[in-house]
Amino acid sequence: MNTIETPDRGTPARDSATTVTLTIDGRAVSVPAGTSVMRAASEAGIEILRLCATEGLEAFGSCRLCICEIDGRRGYPSSCTTPAEAGMNVRTQSPKLADLRRGVMELYISDHPLDCLTCAANGDCELQTQAGLVGLRQVRYGWDGANHLKAAKDESNPYFAYDPSKCIVCNRCVRACEEVQGTFALTISGRGFASRVAAGMDEPFLESECVSCGACVQACPTATLQEKSVIEMGLPEHAVVTTCAYCGVGCGFKAEMQGNRVVRMTPWKDGRANEGHACVKGRFAWGYATHKDRVTKPMIRAKITDPWREVSWDEAIAYAAGEFRRLQAEHGRGAVGGITSSRCTNEEAYLVQKLVRAAFGNNNVDTCARVCHSPTGYGLGQTFGTSAGTQTFKSVAHSDVVLVIGANPSDAHPVFASRLKRRLRQGAKLIVVDPRRIDLVASPHVKAEHHLQLKPGTNVAVLDALAHVIVTEGLVDEAFVAERCDARSFGQWRDFVARPENSPEALEAVSGVPAAAVRSAARLYATRGLNAAIYYGLGVTEHAQGSTAVMAIANLAMATGNVGREGVGVNPLRGQNNVQGSCDMGSFPHELPGYRHISDSTVRAEFDAAWGVTLDPEPGLRIPNMFDAALGGSFKGLYVQGEDIVQSDPNTQHVGAALEALECLVVQDIFLNETAKFAHVFLPGSSFLEKDGTFTNAERRISRVRRVMPPLAGLADWEVTVRLANALGYPMDYAHPEAVMQEIAALTPSFAGVSYEKIERLGSVQWPCHAGTDEAGTSVMHVGGFVRGKGRFVITAYQPSDERANRRFPLLLTTGRVLSQYNVGAQTRRTANTAWHDEDRLELHPSDAELRGVADGDWVGITSRAGETVLRARVSERVAPGVVYTTFHFPESGANVITTDSSDWATNCPEYKVTAVEVTKVTQPSEWQRRYRSFNEAQLRAHAERETAAAAAK
Repeated sequence: MNTIETPDRGTPARDSATTVTLTIDGRAVSVPAGTSVMRAASEAGIEILRLCATEGLEAFGSCRLCICEIDGRRGYPSSCTTPAEAGMNVRTQSPKLADLRRGVMELYISDHPLDCLTCAANGDCELQTQAGLVGLRQVRYGWDGANHLKAAKDESNPYFAYDPSKCIVCNRCVRACEEVQGTFALTISGRGFASRVAAGMDEPFLESECVSCGACVQACPTATLQEKSVIEMGLPEHAVVTTCAYCGVGCGFKAEMQGNRVVRMTPWKDGRANEGHACVKGRFAWGYATHKDRVTKPMIRAKITDPWREVSWDEAIAYAAGEFRRLQAEHGRGAVGGITSSRCTNEEAYLVQKLVRAAFGNNNVDTCARVCHSPTGYGLGQTFGTSAGTQTFKSVAHSDVVLVIGANPSDAHPVFASRLKRRLRQGAKLIVVDPRRIDLVASPHVKAEHHLQLKPGTNVAVLDALAHVIVTEGLVDEAFVAERCDARSFGQWRDFVARPENSPEALEAVSGVPAAAVRSAARLYATRGLNAAIYYGLGVTEHAQGSTAVMAIANLAMATGNVGREGVGVNPLRGQNNVQGSCDMGSFPHELPGYRHISDSTVRAEFDAAWGVTLDPEPGLRIPNMFDAALGGSFKGLYVQGEDIVQSDPNTQHVGAALEALECLVVQDIFLNETAKFAHVFLPGSSFLEKDGTFTNAERRISRVRRVMPPLAGLADWEVTVRLANALGYPMDYAHPEAVMQEIAALTPSFAGVSYEKIERLGSVQWPCHAGTDEAGTSVMHVGGFVRGKGRFVITAYQPSDERANRRFPLLLTTGRVLSQYNVGAQTRRTANTAWHDEDRLELHPSDAELRGVADGDWVGITSRAGETVLRARVSERVAPGVVYTTFHFPESGANVITTDSSDWATNCPEYKVTAVEVTKVTQPSEWQRRYRSFNEAQLRAHAERETAAAAAK
């Protein structure tokens, strides 16, 4: 891939129907009205010197290097702040301009260390480059008197250093923090000579509100803000464009390399999902890929109490295949199954589900999307006809009203959150529906119009109440519904939500949300003429009524006409990097790639012919069914690729017991994770830096993942699956993941136009991407009509969860994530991100804490009907009385020990967000934690003994 980005034009592009023509250095240039002279010159191939200007930020005009001469104007205006006008005659070069620029640069250098040869930014410093371009040869000032050359460095941030002695006060970092990130953590402290960048209230960076997104580092034109990896390792010598392997935003990155070693990850300016922005995880937390905990040799053992035995790839794969065949011979074809990974590529997920269906001969395949967004697939499929979000992330720039429900973008999808906050600062209105007071409710320059702080488990009640107001107050977009939606289902739905029992007043006691607030929020969302968009996350799907809530959201969008154009829609915020892709690839027991049901004989015939098998028409086991069948004795073997189901699935003790009952558990991963500690075969996995393929993000965007270093274990994940299939007697023969994508495109209509060549040429594509077109797919879904034809309204009656507070368990627990950690923490816990969050804590309201005699920092026991664990308390008003909250990033916390096996009625998605609990002050770990520590120590010892044996053999 050519990693040369589109050039930095100095100031942002302008969108205008009016064009102006001017002359710059004798060349006629036509640009949209509002374009700066600097950008107009750049588009004509004329580069004007600059330091404070960069394309991603609004012009500031402080450095004075970009001055120009304009006929009819006095002085020397800054080209970055001067709009192009029709008939202008501009000169960017003259003896006088050269003399002025040289003088300006001399003043900059007069208070700047002259240590270029030993500076970490040597060769990558704009100040150095511009000094050369102006022809600076001497500095006459600054050698006597006051200067900043001995200003103390701030190295508190684990990822970058701040050296104020090299700061030229260009303000780029401050503006990046404000305009791009939206955190407002940086300021210019002092005046005149005393001016310097400051974090927070002149605090160390680590103690400030800085979220370490890296926007300031990216913007800095000198070595003032510099990655520590570059300081330690030196500058990279080549770069490869790839895609981040953290959340579902799917940011494009340049992996900047020295040979096979990553020096830094910088956000790719041409990445469609992120447009040059990043978060602390993607930007800095990539060191896990070469962490000392990586397991790079295959291992086998007969029992989980045995030490591991290090073996060759051939022996490990032969052993796994032999065990699977033995188990099927003894217990039947359905005795084994597989789990695909939402961390792995589309191609790898496709191969695993193909292995299960073609080599195992059953449909016992599932994915972690089961425990996060399976209700999205079901709910949107029922209403719209397709199982994915409707818009691009960029679409939010056209939204006038945004409803965020059950999602915390600032922590879980921070690059999208920055886009959203930018739009809110421009005047869009925000409605937040969440049991917690998330950052979006009130943060710098952003305040929600409404925070509907509902009780956990009552999403459907609130959504029905919003719908009641829209229907009974005449806020329905009747023309849209008549043209685009099924009349019969709409009539039934309208009659249902109009019932008095669905009014905000009737449901106020259920949800805890004041009726007046619901009415006001509904009127805002349904305001005629405004674009209203809904974004939702796991706080919607991980409920017993998760699928019902997704359909209720779709109902709202259809009723108000907010589908099928920019700035509107229904947008699920997918949790992991390839949750969308793993679903698209047929990772569910009832669906083949492209969401086509396994019982459809016509579809099955296509795959039978392509794969050379006869597929089983009966759906297989879901993950919860696999666990139950394992405990029941009929399910004996499981192949898990890249998922840590012990830590991520609910009711940990139930999961552990099920895995202990298996006779052969094969785990393919990069670390000895919690699931691998129950395994009999460990197949080393590969990180995203070690493989080729594609990820599909939450906006259906298919982006390339490119190998930047050889697999540490010798094989990429897709190669391991191919070898296992061959050992099982089912031939797979692929030279490269590109061949796998060609097969996917041939068998999956929505991917028919997808190819590596097209992705290389266009940067990314979005499905549906039809064959025979050179376009980059579909950015906005359901334009002019729904995929299913007419949009279908579904009656969404509220049903209380079985998990309700009572005298024994008077509190409701809900769960979520924090910015610095990710999912089960296997990656981020092995990086410096632990500087911000090194343990899971339990948030509880001051009134609940006082009632129980709990102070901030105390150890508390949390008990549910599923189990008990112990965490440290954080007393916080973010949660309402009666609600407690925790994260699940650390295995020893045991957050999922207390979550129950309650699940969504349609998809078995676990109800993580509602667990009835009691909290008490304690001084000892829970019984489960004691057992966990003993088991964990034994497993680590078994691994260490393997290491000792391997060392002795050498």
